[in-house]
Order: sequence, then C-alpha cells, then structure tokens
Amino acid sequence: MSEHSGEPLPEQVATDLANVVGRLARRLRGASPAGGLTPSQRSVLSRLDRGGPATTAALARAELVRPQSMRMIVGALESTGLVGRAPDPDDGRQSVVSVTDEGRRTLADARAAKQGWLSVAITDEFAPEERRQLADAIALLERLVQK
Repeated sequence: MSEHSGEPLPEQVATDLANVVGRLARRLRGASPAGGLTPSQRSVLSRLDRGGPATTAALARAELVRPQSMRMIVGALESTGLVGRAPDPDDGRQSVVSVTDEGRRTLADARAAKQGWLSVAITDEFAPEERRQLADAIALLERLVQK
C-alpha cells in the first residue's frame, strides 16, 4: 500500500494477481481428467477445437514452439485418436490437423470437470455478496485481458 492514500500499489496488485491466477490455473488443471495429456497437448487440442483445422506450422507459430516440437505434440495426439490429419486443400504438400469426435469428448469432459470443481468451490466458499464481488472482479479481469 502507498503510505499516504491507503491505495494498493499497482506493482503489488500485479504481483498478487499473477500469483493467484497461476494457482487457480493449476487447481483447474488438477480438477480436469484430461486423459493424461500434457499442458502442451491440451493447449493444442483446445486451439484446434476453437479455431478449426490448422497446419502443424500454423499451430507451432500460434503456440510459440518449434515446428519439430509441434510435430511431436500432434503425433502424440494423433496416436491417441484425439486429432486426425487430412491433405491441405490449398497445398497438397501439407496436411491439416483437426480434432476428432474423441478429442471433442475429451475436451468436454475436462471442461465439465473444471466447471464442476469451480462451481462447487464458489458455492461452498462464498456468500451471495461475495459472489457478486467475484462477478464484478471477473468483469475487471476481462477488461484487463482485452488490453
């Protein structure tokens, strides 16, 4: 807090927010039965589900990893039947990767587990007024991530 105003210092708020968001993300990952997927595999599967089919090169750029690393990630997902490959309609030398029905089910199960854990935790830990404060904080966080 600043000495004169009693207002929290932006630097301390930033540090505290980063810490709590990181811990919340870890708790959510722990609540999810994502079938033994690594965080990178989960991220790629989710990206394909949200954004549609993509080449491994495009995925590598989006996930900020080397193309060789992305080929390994996609290969692991493909070997478990969570993604499939098809020839790229625009460039026959490449293939596009997309989520399979099994991949969608895996993501839905993981999302439901996270949502369930979070809903129970909010119900158990917060009074109605605190839930309102949490909802207000979510709006502020949304504004922050739009920056």
